[in-house]
This record gives sequence, structure tokens and C-alpha cells, in this order.
Amino acid sequence: MSDQDLVVETVRDILAGHEPFVLTAERSWDDGLWADLAAAGLTGVGLPEDAGGSGGELADAIAVVATLAAGAGAVPVAEQLLVAGPALVEAGVEHTSFDEPVTIALADAVTAEASDDGDGPGRFTLTGTATDVPWAGVAPRIAVLTRAPAGLDGALLALVDASGLETTTAANLAGEPRGSLVLDGVPATGAVLTPAQTERLRARYALARAVQLSAALQQVLSWTLQYAGERVQFGRPLAKFQAIQMELAEMAGEVTAVAALVDAAVQAADRGENEVLAAAAAKVRAGAAVEVVARLAHQVHGAIGFTQEYRLHHLTRRLWSWRDEAGSELHWSRVLGAGVLAGGAGNLWPALTRVV
Repeated sequence: MSDQDLVVETVRDILAGHEPFVLTAERSWDDGLWADLAAAGLTGVGLPEDAGGSGGELADAIAVVATLAAGAGAVPVAEQLLVAGPALVEAGVEHTSFDEPVTIALADAVTAEASDDGDGPGRFTLTGTATDVPWAGVAPRIAVLTRAPAGLDGALLALVDASGLETTTAANLAGEPRGSLVLDGVPATGAVLTPAQTERLRARYALARAVQLSAALQQVLSWTLQYAGERVQFGRPLAKFQAIQMELAEMAGEVTAVAALVDAAVQAADRGENEVLAAAAAKVRAGAAVEVVARLAHQVHGAIGFTQEYRLHHLTRRLWSWRDEAGSELHWSRVLGAGVLAGGAGNLWPALTRVV
């Protein structure tokens, strides 16, 4: 059994103890699930031990995020392990351990002023409103990506103590907190990022959502195959009807394509090569698959798929929500197109094959 297999089994065992809350009830935040994950060291997987993490590879962090996404775990692990955590570590921003949640906010409307000379990791004050913040009101610390203060080139990544700040109670379609955070001269530690670092951070955010989408899509397909094999209509299982078989095959094709591109993007991120374009391709393909897979899954399940007590809608609502987050398909298609064309006509085919 590989390290990733052990990680997956551990996460599944923890999820099993929280299934009534995760899959059968509306719950915007499962603090008990987070506590159990933190106690097992899973909220710091893939982050260096000397930076407060649990160690391990990117693949280990991906395994944790994917397993929780498939189980509809109501915790900000994707934001912490794949986006905010690695960005803070890379930038050298001061932070405590990862036992408590830390999330990410892309907040171009927030203005920053340096409280010191701004040379390297330093102190800043932030003013403005950060909107659509994942797990706002839940995560006591938020890594805010915004414009650098006047006189400094690049973007600023600043860590804010949000425990006493005003937040709204907005949520996405799945019920996950996506509120706004009001900053009024709030002190923060931070570092100025280069354009390449900023681009990678945004791409990692898109990759995090693509990983979640892929895992949820695979689980939706698995549930639909199981239901079609068990549900009997007109004296035979649904899976024996040709029309249903065609729908299941279409779903499987979409899920397989997404899994392949997400896996390629994870490998690119692990190597540090071509990761922005690979993440863009994964996010675009995953988003496009949501409409097909969610529609056909509910069509096969019929009315039961929409009932509160049934598990399917807990994932399909997450699919529709995650699809629109961390950049739309239009945004990442433009990034992908610009990146592929940047090398000129002679590099077009090699660029396309590297992306996939």
C-alpha cells in the first residue's frame, strides 16, 4: 500500500464517523471533522514540518483534498493545503501552525500600505472589502492577495487575523461560506510576490478546484452506476436499457477526460513546469464536464436525486458551485489560449502536447 493509499484510507475512516453531518444534513462548517483531521496531522499534509506542516508530497495533499471532496467534507482543506498554505510558505510569510484553518482571498479591491520598509516579508495595513472569500467567518486566518503598496512592484500576499473582523454570511449553492470580509486599516504580515509567483498562486487555486471537481465527478458517476444497476423498472435494472447505457457511457467519458487533465496538471505542478497552462486546461475541462455529468446523473436518478435525504445533490450542488470559483472557464480559456500562442506557430503543437 502506497503513502497515498494510507492517506486516503485514514481520511475515509475519519469521514465515516461524520457521515450523518457530511452527507445528510445542511452544514456549512463541520468543526468536528476539522478537529479530527487536525488531530491526525492531515491539515498540514504536503507542507514542510519546519513551517508548521506535517510534511509529505504534493500527491499526499491532493489525496486528502480529493477524498474530502468526494465525501462532501465541509472543511477548508483544499484552500489550506493547495493554495494558502503553500503560498505563505513559499513567500516566507510568518504564520503559526496549520492546526487552525487558513483560507485565501483574491481581493484586488483591497488597498495596502507598508508599515515598514517593505523589504521582504514585512508588516502592512489593509483597507477595503474582500468579496467571495471561501470559508469567511470560519477560518481565523486569511491569506489576502491584493495589489502591492505604492512604490512596490507586483502583488502582495498578506496574512490577516480575521477572528474579530466583520464578515457577511453569504454562501455558495452548496451552502459553503463565501462571505465578504471588511478590512479597515487591519494590520497584516506579508510579502510582495513576483508576477510569476502571483500567476502560480492563482493557477494553484484553479487546480485546487479542478481536483475537487474531478473527485466529485468520479463519485457522482460511481453512485449513478450503482443506482442504475440496482433500480428496477419494467422488470429489469435501469442499466439494461440502451438509453441509460448511452448516458452512463457519456458520463464516463467526461469523467475520464477530466481525471486525465487534472492528473497531468498535478504532475506539472509537482515538477514546477508549465503548471499555469496545465492548471488552466484542467479547470476548463472540469468545468465543462459539470453540466453534462450533473444533468445526466439527475436524469438517471429521477426525483430522488433532489430530495434532502439523498446524497447526490450534496455533490452536484458543489459541482455547480466549484465550477464558477477560482476563475471561470472563459477566464482560463483565455489564459490557456494566450499561453499556447505565445510560443509562435512553430511551437504550437509541442505546446498543446505539453499541456495535456
